[in-house]
Amino acid sequence: MRTAIVHPGADKLRYEIREIVDIAKGIEKTGIPITWENIGDPVAKGEAPPSWIKEIVQRAVGEDMTFGYSPTKGLSETREYIAKERNLEGGIQITPDDILFFNGLGDAISHLYRNLHPNARVIGPDPAYPTHSSGEAAHADKPHITYKLDPARDWEPDLKDLEEKIQANPSIAGILLINPGNPAGFVPVPTMKKIVALAREHALFIISDEIYSNLAFKDSGMQKIASVIGDVPAIAMRGVSKEFPWPGARCGWIEFYNRDRDAEFNTYTQSLLNSKMLEVCSTTLPQRVLPSVMSDARYYPYLEKRVAAYERKSDFACKTLSAIPEIIIRKARGAFYMAVVFKDGVLRPDQTLPVSDASQAIIDPFLGSSRLDKQFVYYLLASTGVCVVPLSSGFNSRLHGFRFTLLEQDEKKFQSTVQTIAEAIKKYLAS
Repeated sequence: MRTAIVHPGADKLRYEIREIVDIAKGIEKTGIPITWENIGDPVAKGEAPPSWIKEIVQRAVGEDMTFGYSPTKGLSETREYIAKERNLEGGIQITPDDILFFNGLGDAISHLYRNLHPNARVIGPDPAYPTHSSGEAAHADKPHITYKLDPARDWEPDLKDLEEKIQANPSIAGILLINPGNPAGFVPVPTMKKIVALAREHALFIISDEIYSNLAFKDSGMQKIASVIGDVPAIAMRGVSKEFPWPGARCGWIEFYNRDRDAEFNTYTQSLLNSKMLEVCSTTLPQRVLPSVMSDARYYPYLEKRVAAYERKSDFACKTLSAIPEIIIRKARGAFYMAVVFKDGVLRPDQTLPVSDASQAIIDPFLGSSRLDKQFVYYLLASTGVCVVPLSSGFNSRLHGFRFTLLEQDEKKFQSTVQTIAEAIKKYLAS
């Protein structure tokens, strides 16, 4: 090409959660069945939406208007419903005009970062969800700036580290929370209040990704950022992909808080609307059914049943894996993921698991780096067929470990998978 056509931040776009699938497919061809623990898709793991939700969707498909455009911000009646429900929870009050729909939160995340000023940075958690960390790094064409989550303290944000990073990086304009977290993490209300205070002190805005907020465990004490945000500008992010579950709907939305408190923030939020306007609108059908599904008397009992199953599996995994002294694992407090961290010094480049020559040839190109957790993940895959995601390369983390899901519907099979992982860890560390 006579001139460069590649965005300078393009090499920052990585999503190992899906990239590992190609390697797993190769292992599968050698005759090893794959246990897919890499992608958080409830439907793919057999968690079908209940029949009553399907019936609501089927009725909506029969309406001509679901085949047409929606308003750019989203269907008026759907935004009215969301605003009403948000306001009933207490905290900051919003209007339907404070809500903007996207084709899933991946779409929303892309818009958030590409509409930021090139020099403005958003600091996010470590471990980081790769759609956020890659999108932010690509926007800036610089490594994503992170604050530590502490696995020894139930993955709470390290507020000292966060404040030091904010003070050391004047380009930081916003703080990202993911609550409950993916791959791990939870932000208790007292900690949220301190982060809001930091944002207020340093004139920052907050992004709170709450896609899993209605899948928080019963006694977690989960509250959304709206409950404590006060007068600080913020954006909350929600969607239906994990809740209904309907990931293929690609339906998410963001809620703006305190646009009137800061002229710069207000202009930024308008740029998000203008950017979305160029795409015309988001998909109409899932917006149309959202109020009917979420207002149904069966909805929250249905979620409670799902969450109780996730918690049982989290309890089992924590009990089983915490018996291994070389790792750290903490019970989840929401969502359907858990993360294992290897303690410092327990991983070495020469460690292996028994694998066939064919499988060894497939994983060899991914071995030999400083990311020793990635080496373990590929040996685990080649030896047992269990497909998990490394923390260091998959979640932009300083930590070495891996993430697995709590989505397996057959709880005996889930327990067997966890026990397989536990035995593999022991063998690997002893090799």
